[in-house]
Amino acid sequence: MRSIFIVGDSISIQYGPYLKKMVESKLHYDRKRGEEQALADLDQPVGANGGDSRMVLEYLNTERSKGMTYDLLLINCGLHDMKTDPVTGEKQVPLSEYRDNLEKIVATVRDIARSFLWIRTTDAVEAIHNSRSTSFHRFHRDVLAYNSAADEVMTSHGIPILDLYTFTRSFGESGYCDHVHFTEEVRRLQAAYIAGYMESYLQSLR
Repeated sequence: MRSIFIVGDSISIQYGPYLKKMVESKLHYDRKRGEEQALADLDQPVGANGGDSRMVLEYLNTERSKGMTYDLLLINCGLHDMKTDPVTGEKQVPLSEYRDNLEKIVATVRDIARSFLWIRTTDAVEAIHNSRSTSFHRFHRDVLAYNSAADEVMTSHGIPILDLYTFTRSFGESGYCDHVHFTEEVRRLQAAYIAGYMESYLQSLR
């Protein structure tokens, strides 16, 4: 049985249980460990929460140093990178560094994984997010910019892109349960979308 391994932010933690159930008859499902720790505060990238691109790159490099290998990796980062200081306007990871980190992530993944899928970052609705989150802000324009940078990097390397951003935007503002996370129904539908994409992708590899 083929296997998938996910390195992603809190969005992936929340759709993960649904995805696992949907694919477990065909695929062995696993992810970066430490879900209980991550769920204690989804805004803090610890445990299963992959965090920003610096953290994802560090994690993957550590896995490579251990000699770990994977069948199919699903990776996402971006929401933590674009966190914006409300006072200074500084990003947690500037866009130029984000792009560079993704280039390094691709190079690392090619050493440790047979296949690799990139998942586009879901949206941040400013009216919702920035009224509920005071310690840091996110902006829709940054979601577009960071996704665009990731699109360019992944396309240049022939990496398939799973467009969770566009899919999830179709649910509108009612799909959110807090500043950036989604209702149980949206999580289930995100998982179904990813499962369907993976099935088609794996068939194309035969």
